[in-house]
Amino acid sequence: MNESEYVRHFTELVELERVEQMRQHEQEMRRLSGRERESKGRAFLELRGKSQDLGLGGKHLVRFRKQVTGQLLPESEIEVGDLVLVSSADGHPWDEDNPTGTVAEKTAHAITVAFDEPPPGFVYRKDLRIDLFVNDLTFHRMFEALQRFKRLPRARKETLLGLASPHFAPITAITFYNEQLNESQAAAVLQCLAARDFFLIHGPPGTGKTITCIEVVLQLISRGERILAAADSNIAVDNLVERLDKAGVNVVRVGHPARVIPSLRERSLDYRVQDDPDYKQAQELRERAMALKANTDGGVVPELRWRRGLSNEAIIELARQGRSVRGIPVAKLKGMQKWLKVKQQIDKLFAMARDLEELAINRVIRDADVVCATNSTAGSEILRGVKFDVAVIDEATQSTEPSALIPVLKAKRFIMAGDHKQLPPTVLNEAAARDSLSRSLFERLLQAYGDRIRAMLEIQYRMNEEIQAFPNQEFYQGKLRAFDAVRGRTLRALIPASKDTILEADDLIPFLFLDTQGHDRYKERTRPGSTSKENPGEARLVRGIAEHLIDLGLSPEEIAIISPYDDQVSLMKSQLRVDGLEIKTVDGFQGREKEAVIVSFVRSNERGELGFLSDLRRLNVSITRAKRKLVCIGDATTLERSGCYRRLIESAKARGAYRTVS
Repeated sequence: MNESEYVRHFTELVELERVEQMRQHEQEMRRLSGRERESKGRAFLELRGKSQDLGLGGKHLVRFRKQVTGQLLPESEIEVGDLVLVSSADGHPWDEDNPTGTVAEKTAHAITVAFDEPPPGFVYRKDLRIDLFVNDLTFHRMFEALQRFKRLPRARKETLLGLASPHFAPITAITFYNEQLNESQAAAVLQCLAARDFFLIHGPPGTGKTITCIEVVLQLISRGERILAAADSNIAVDNLVERLDKAGVNVVRVGHPARVIPSLRERSLDYRVQDDPDYKQAQELRERAMALKANTDGGVVPELRWRRGLSNEAIIELARQGRSVRGIPVAKLKGMQKWLKVKQQIDKLFAMARDLEELAINRVIRDADVVCATNSTAGSEILRGVKFDVAVIDEATQSTEPSALIPVLKAKRFIMAGDHKQLPPTVLNEAAARDSLSRSLFERLLQAYGDRIRAMLEIQYRMNEEIQAFPNQEFYQGKLRAFDAVRGRTLRALIPASKDTILEADDLIPFLFLDTQGHDRYKERTRPGSTSKENPGEARLVRGIAEHLIDLGLSPEEIAIISPYDDQVSLMKSQLRVDGLEIKTVDGFQGREKEAVIVSFVRSNERGELGFLSDLRRLNVSITRAKRKLVCIGDATTLERSGCYRRLIESAKARGAYRTVS
């Protein structure tokens, strides 16, 4: 497709996803109580509203605070730029009359919402509730990135669209900072440095793609390049920050401090900027402004009912003349005049503070070797106008293409690391997912240019070779090799000799498939009102295996239980309340690893329906999390309807790792 078709195509898909997110928020509002929504960070309860006059563009501003004076707002996903819904406690959030607005300002104590039209009178009362309706800021930044794409030089657009070959420059021998890199990692680093447009690091499970990214960053810094390091999730960004910090890099983490793990707060922009003299002066100006704000005795806020269409200038002049108009008493005019003059002083102080803060922020960002941010935050106002030489994007296959474009277009060239054989980006709208929104930019470029722009990492440092065997052949063309130190490791090293009396022969086999076929007690079921699945029989089996592993001496922290289905996860959590034992969905465990992993496939039905399991990337994630022990539980008759699952079961049988459950 050409550039116009490309921009139009993805703009339409992003809008579909935005609308779907709104729909799902409304569904959640109907399903969960207000308290549950607030605990999830998607609502504020027990608020009171107060008019803040008109904002820029004639927006109607209303400030909301907790009804209890001085009470802080709880931690929340709701941020400036998000679309929110305001409702009263005596109604429902989804009532048609409830207004939507955009968050204009958010402090620890208050949230200001801008409405396009005058909001209904109830928003100025008590017992109010604000719900996140859609995280509009992220979508807005994707729309902006698509518009920026149109303004790129033609040559770059054509390369990104797969219409022109990417360029490479010769690279002389280099000295590696990490001398432990293996041959495929070192080769990937060299190819990244040679790339003039972009390059892809394909990192299968446990192959050290993030370590390889860090080496690339260190090499680029040594060449005087400015680096933006990004990922789709906060967790992935924090992982980059932690590794760069350990490597001695001057790294700044941009983003809300509440979303940064505590151990890395000192690397956050908010923390780093506090020592800047301009920032300290800005804080002093803010304190002066707040003191003025608290001392407006005798002032009258020029609300719409007193303003009656008068401009600020007209109010000040009429008060000076002592002349009443439009039925407004002179005393009210003088009160509004006083309030407006104080507000002018306050606005001036705040403007000076903002200018100084901007200087301080720009200085910290300019002095950093690497700026780290989520894809979305890379498009924030703080980084507007900041240019980078290279963007390095980790976990790139978990980003939608419009999301990845945000950091990509901040730099002259980019490096992406990911694995398109694992789970794709999460897309809620099914039509958008089918129409390429669930395909990452990484995967599209790989399809367009092939191995010219990709280096695959070939040595994995996680799995026993018996665990590696099937995914290696099925997903990675047999190219993966287990590192010597992990190739033969089993649970033997984790089990004390004192436990040998309860040790069973199967305990030391790295991979087992337990077949539940032919037993009604292992059939799947669906809870009333749920679209998920659960399998109580498999849950009981999982519990027995987990308890046995703990009895053998494994700590709960060394074990994970995963399943594709939320309801199965919920059921297993209710049956296995063990501190430190992780029970998660497959999707929630991507990127993680444990010594022992138990997988509950759940599906067992006469129709041979696989549902979620039919996405084979989900299977790949499921069976590549374990280091020493992998136990898969499922109904072979149902699973074998898929060729891939049939090959998994055949592989287990061929290696003596297949067992039937009685």
